Amino acid sequence: MAKYIHSMIRVLDEAASVDFYDRAFGLKVAERLDFESFTLIYLANAESATELELTVNKGRTEPYNLGDGYGHVAFSVDDVDAEHARMLDAGFAPRKLVDFAPGGEVIARFFFIKDPDGYEIEVLQRAGRYK
Repeated sequence: MAKYIHSMIRVLDEAASVDFYDRAFGLKVAERLDFESFTLIYLANAESATELELTVNKGRTEPYNLGDGYGHVAFSVDDVDAEHARMLDAGFAPRKLVDFAPGGEVIARFFFIKDPDGYEIEVLQRAGRYK
Protein backbone atom coordinates (compact mmCIF):
# COMPACT_ATOMS: atom_id res chain seq x y z
CA MET A 1 0.00 0.00 0.00
CA ALA A 2 1.28 3.48 -0.83
CA LYS A 3 1.80 6.07 1.91
CA TYR A 4 1.01 9.76 1.29
CA ILE A 5 4.07 11.76 2.38
CA HIS A 6 3.91 15.36 1.10
CA SER A 7 2.40 18.00 -1.15
CA MET A 8 4.48 20.59 -2.98
CA ILE A 9 3.70 24.20 -3.79
CA ARG A 10 5.91 26.79 -5.51
CA VAL A 11 6.48 29.95 -3.48
CA LEU A 12 8.07 33.26 -4.36
CA ASP A 13 9.39 34.41 -0.97
CA GLU A 14 10.90 31.66 1.19
CA ALA A 15 11.03 33.72 4.39
CA ALA A 16 7.44 34.95 4.10
CA SER A 17 6.13 31.44 3.42
CA VAL A 18 8.13 29.76 6.19
CA ASP A 19 6.97 32.44 8.63
CA PHE A 20 3.32 32.13 7.55
CA TYR A 21 3.16 28.32 7.86
CA ASP A 22 4.96 28.43 11.21
CA ARG A 23 2.73 31.11 12.74
CA ALA A 24 -0.50 29.82 11.18
CA PHE A 25 -0.06 26.05 11.60
CA GLY A 26 3.04 25.39 13.68
CA LEU A 27 4.90 23.90 10.71
CA LYS A 28 8.66 24.06 11.20
CA VAL A 29 11.47 23.47 8.72
CA ALA A 30 12.21 19.74 8.88
CA GLU A 31 14.72 19.77 6.03
CA ARG A 32 16.10 22.31 3.58
CA LEU A 33 17.84 21.24 0.36
CA ASP A 34 19.60 23.95 -1.61
CA PHE A 35 20.40 23.39 -5.30
CA GLU A 36 21.83 25.63 -8.01
CA SER A 37 18.51 26.74 -9.47
CA PHE A 38 16.00 25.95 -6.72
CA THR A 39 15.58 25.25 -3.01
CA LEU A 40 13.29 22.67 -1.39
CA ILE A 41 11.99 23.33 2.12
CA TYR A 42 10.09 20.56 3.90
CA LEU A 43 7.76 21.73 6.67
CA ALA A 44 6.25 19.48 9.34
CA ASN A 45 4.83 19.31 12.84
CA ALA A 46 4.10 16.57 15.37
CA GLU A 47 0.40 16.40 14.44
CA SER A 48 0.95 14.52 11.17
CA ALA A 49 3.52 12.43 9.36
CA THR A 50 2.89 14.34 6.11
CA GLU A 51 4.94 17.33 5.06
CA LEU A 52 4.43 20.44 2.98
CA GLU A 53 7.23 20.97 0.47
CA LEU A 54 7.90 24.56 -0.54
CA THR A 55 9.82 24.95 -3.80
CA VAL A 56 11.62 28.25 -4.37
CA ASN A 57 12.87 28.69 -7.93
CA LYS A 58 15.89 31.00 -7.75
CA GLY A 59 15.75 34.13 -9.86
CA ARG A 60 11.96 34.15 -10.08
CA THR A 61 10.52 37.60 -9.45
CA GLU A 62 6.94 37.28 -10.71
CA PRO A 63 4.18 35.68 -8.60
CA TYR A 64 2.99 32.28 -9.81
CA ASN A 65 -0.23 32.03 -11.79
CA LEU A 66 -2.27 29.60 -9.68
CA GLY A 67 -4.60 28.94 -12.60
CA ASP A 68 -7.89 27.15 -12.18
CA GLY A 69 -6.61 23.68 -11.29
CA TYR A 70 -5.54 24.22 -7.67
CA GLY A 71 -8.24 23.71 -5.06
CA HIS A 72 -6.93 23.87 -1.51
CA VAL A 73 -5.05 22.09 1.24
CA ALA A 74 -6.71 21.55 4.61
CA PHE A 75 -5.65 21.56 8.24
CA SER A 76 -7.88 20.15 10.97
CA VAL A 77 -8.11 21.86 14.37
CA ASP A 78 -9.80 21.11 17.69
CA ASP A 79 -11.46 24.54 18.06
CA VAL A 80 -12.19 26.33 14.78
CA ASP A 81 -13.60 29.40 16.57
CA ALA A 82 -10.39 29.88 18.57
CA GLU A 83 -8.23 29.35 15.47
CA HIS A 84 -10.30 31.83 13.47
CA ALA A 85 -9.85 34.46 16.22
CA ARG A 86 -6.12 33.68 16.53
CA MET A 87 -5.55 34.03 12.78
CA LEU A 88 -7.56 37.24 12.68
CA ASP A 89 -5.39 38.63 15.50
CA ALA A 90 -2.26 37.50 13.64
CA GLY A 91 -3.32 39.51 10.58
CA PHE A 92 -3.94 36.57 8.25
CA ALA A 93 -7.39 37.86 7.14
CA PRO A 94 -9.36 34.62 7.46
CA ARG A 95 -12.68 34.52 5.64
CA LYS A 96 -15.88 34.06 7.63
CA LEU A 97 -16.64 30.87 9.54
CA VAL A 98 -19.02 28.56 7.70
CA ASP A 99 -21.40 26.06 9.26
CA PHE A 100 -21.78 23.43 6.53
CA ALA A 101 -25.27 21.95 6.89
CA PRO A 102 -26.46 20.60 3.54
CA GLY A 103 -29.23 18.50 5.14
CA GLY A 104 -30.11 20.95 7.89
CA GLU A 105 -27.65 19.49 10.42
CA VAL A 106 -24.15 20.97 10.76
CA ILE A 107 -21.66 18.35 9.62
CA ALA A 108 -18.58 20.59 9.44
CA ARG A 109 -17.32 24.03 10.47
CA PHE A 110 -14.56 25.72 8.53
CA PHE A 111 -13.00 28.86 7.15
CA PHE A 112 -10.44 29.64 4.45
CA ILE A 113 -7.31 31.79 4.45
CA LYS A 114 -4.66 32.45 1.81
CA ASP A 115 -0.91 32.06 2.19
CA PRO A 116 1.51 34.75 0.92
CA ASP A 117 1.37 33.30 -2.61
CA GLY A 118 -2.44 33.16 -2.71
CA TYR A 119 -2.87 29.43 -2.11
CA GLU A 120 -6.21 28.62 -0.50
CA ILE A 121 -6.12 26.81 2.84
CA GLU A 122 -9.14 25.34 4.60
CA VAL A 123 -9.13 25.24 8.40
CA LEU A 124 -11.64 22.61 9.48
CA GLN A 125 -13.14 21.66 12.85
CA ARG A 126 -11.99 18.14 13.70
CA ALA A 127 -14.73 15.56 13.34
CA GLY A 128 -15.06 11.97 12.23
CA ARG A 129 -12.27 10.95 9.88
CA TYR A 130 -10.22 14.11 10.55
CA LYS A 131 -9.54 13.28 14.22
